[in-house]
Amino acid sequence: MKIVVIGADGQLGTDICEALDKNKDEVIGLTIEHIEVTDIDSVSNVLKEARPEVVINTAAFHDLEKCEDEPLRAFEVNALGGRNAAMVCNDINAVLMHISTDYVFDGEKRAPYIETDKPMPLNVYANTKLSGEYFVEAIAKKFYILRVSGIYGKAPCIGKKGMNFVKLMLKLSRERDEVRVVDNEILTPTSTVEISNQVVKIINSHVEYGLYHCTAEGSCSWYEFAKEIFDITKPDIRFNKAAPGEFAVKVNRPEYSVLENKCLKDRGINIMRHWKEGLRDYLAKE
Repeated sequence: MKIVVIGADGQLGTDICEALDKNKDEVIGLTIEHIEVTDIDSVSNVLKEARPEVVINTAAFHDLEKCEDEPLRAFEVNALGGRNAAMVCNDINAVLMHISTDYVFDGEKRAPYIETDKPMPLNVYANTKLSGEYFVEAIAKKFYILRVSGIYGKAPCIGKKGMNFVKLMLKLSRERDEVRVVDNEILTPTSTVEISNQVVKIINSHVEYGLYHCTAEGSCSWYEFAKEIFDITKPDIRFNKAAPGEFAVKVNRPEYSVLENKCLKDRGINIMRHWKEGLRDYLAKE
């Protein structure tokens, strides 16, 4: 199958390209040098020349603070980017797979969110990602929207100075005597390798189009996530919970953003493992 991956040099895009390559698909990886998702002419020219059967859009502006400072740019990338991809995919009769986020919820439910729960975004980033979902749902004839959570991968995170949470914890454990992490936000850390394998499964299964949650099983706080990292790597440091308010939060974010892969499970194609298994595999390769 001929598949275009937009954002092919990002954390998720890199591993999706590798998973598709292993699946013997014909993969065309596109970066900002090849395509500008905010420009409909760029999207149209590139995709019409490539003529893929599937387009996977992982491009995103996801620095929370920068999104607050540059809401128009965030909307252009996260919302209009999805709109442009949807319009062109219709023109070339391609399936669009669009990546979204757990942050579309406000966390008040305090139980795993399913696909039919009402979104209630708290910040500019989340609002623009939700807008992207709405554009794709309203325009695309053949689409999958995948909401992911707490992702980390081997490729540098372009929007976060090359860091993901795991790499940051490993870096701090080498540089400091003590590491302190907040314990008041609950999420599901998810390896990009796990998501990529699930992406291949969805495409190969020709499952019905629509919105899917796609995260690892289980949940934890950032503190519990860091504790598992250190339990595996065993650095010589003191590790403690951060005091309430110790780290100033400049952007509102949900304190609970755990997703349940209900639709994947209902269709019998959920292959996401527990987050601890994905983490162990990731650290074994670091």
